[in-house]
Amino acid sequence: MIEQPVPVLIAVENPADRMGLEKILADAGYRKVVTVSNGLKALAAMAAEFFPIVIAGPRLSGMDGFELCRTIRARNLPGYVCILMLTRGNRKSEILKGLEAGADAHLAKPVEPAELAARLKAARRVIDLERSLRLTNDEVRALSIRDPLTGIFNRVYLMERLPQELKRSQRYGHPLSVIMCDIDHFKEVNDQHGHRAGDQILKDFVSRIAGSIRIDVDWIARYGGEEFLIVLPETDLPSSYIVAERLRRLIAESPFRLKGKELCITSSFGVTSYQPVRQGEKVSSDLLMERADEFLYQAKREGRNAVRGARAHEPETKGRAA
Repeated sequence: MIEQPVPVLIAVENPADRMGLEKILADAGYRKVVTVSNGLKALAAMAAEFFPIVIAGPRLSGMDGFELCRTIRARNLPGYVCILMLTRGNRKSEILKGLEAGADAHLAKPVEPAELAARLKAARRVIDLERSLRLTNDEVRALSIRDPLTGIFNRVYLMERLPQELKRSQRYGHPLSVIMCDIDHFKEVNDQHGHRAGDQILKDFVSRIAGSIRIDVDWIARYGGEEFLIVLPETDLPSSYIVAERLRRLIAESPFRLKGKELCITSSFGVTSYQPVRQGEKVSSDLLMERADEFLYQAKREGRNAVRGARAHEPETKGRAA
């Protein structure tokens, strides 16, 4: 009996061969086995459920086993599929043709239970290794796009994701808003209380912001230092102003706790919004960030603890106070 048996798909035309394989797999502990008699049904089964192991016969109606191998290899599947190709004895021509089509190994008919068990064990090693590598790659990817201090997205992710958000906005004609914000007089926090205290303020600041925007819709990234960019898909200018003002009050009206003491912190916000006027309008993500940054510094010049902004595609509004 094996541990955690995986689903197996058998695509074999001959009923006796299918029944024989099913029995061997059942004896080996494989409880989830689906059998089909042709290649098209095999693809339909793969579309409905992921099978990490496929046993295919070379002769299948509709689509033969070799074409089935090539089709599986060409598809974007959630994991690696180990394909075992049935061959008549040890015919070299069929074995080579199967390997060239993408099969991992062959099974000679009549199938010996010991040989199939060995092939399945090898298949499990490949599947487990691929899964482990995929998880490691996912972990590395997650670390590479996160700011190590605050845990939010970093600038690398921002420069990758924001253009995608803009393209989607342009494609569907939906608004997109961005808010640039930072902590007022943050240098004084570091100078008076130390960099560890400053780090704690940054983490608490981000926690408040991240907890007050829409989950799985809006997102925030660290732009640099104490500057952050908040991205609001499906959000027009009036709504983005409401969000920015709500966040400004959230920061200003609730003191931060630092070493048992309360510290009053304020923040400034620059808002810009893109509302597609026609399909294909040329507005870059760099322009959105530049405009939001300009309005952020306008808020700072005009006394801080404020929100300023305008639409990115209306240059005549540049510098207008909220």
